[in-house]
Amino acid sequence: MGFNIAIDGPAGAGKSTIARRTAQELSFIYVDTGALYRALAVFLVDEGVSPEDTEKVKEAVKSVKVSIAYENGEQQVLVNGKNVTDRLRAESVGNMASTISAIPAVRAALLDLQRDLAKAHDVLMDGRDIGTNVLPDAELKIYLTASVETRAERRYRDLQEKGVEKPLSEIKKEIEERDHRDMTRAIAPLKQAEDAVYLDTSHMNIDEVVEAIRKLYRERKKA
Repeated sequence: MGFNIAIDGPAGAGKSTIARRTAQELSFIYVDTGALYRALAVFLVDEGVSPEDTEKVKEAVKSVKVSIAYENGEQQVLVNGKNVTDRLRAESVGNMASTISAIPAVRAALLDLQRDLAKAHDVLMDGRDIGTNVLPDAELKIYLTASVETRAERRYRDLQEKGVEKPLSEIKKEIEERDHRDMTRAIAPLKQAEDAVYLDTSHMNIDEVVEAIRKLYRERKKA
């Protein structure tokens, strides 16, 4: 049984960046669960299935196999054997993933894969419901967040670096809508686990956040 670290939090809180760095420094396997949902979304986009058509989504999910491989320590996500990692961060894919992640059949399709990885390895997993639903017995749970303004500014900078121009106000509105959707969905809504450490990164840089998590890990390891 591996040591499991669960990191949950809203979109744009920097979970993936922080989780990847921390896992690297602790020699853990990093599992980006959001990427798994995005991989399913890529498949559905390619199949022309609407996220609102729940029955078609359920049927489509039965014919897809999502798997994970690691290349130089980096998670690669495969759909029916094809590497789709490069397509996962497209905005249309992210919005589709957020919608389909509320469908029980979609969550069930990925749950076993996530739990099997956690049983076999020291794993750092991030998502929306890792500490509350996927790994409720994780040795360390963290709820990583930042203000809506901070998250919007970070996203704005990311897009600018990629040469994409988008108004900050529009990004902020999208984040608020995503938060509402994630927090109010009927199945496994985004919320802080009772035994999770609350970590607001609004005024912290990446190094400071990683060190805070490493410190928490050392404390739990000693306990």
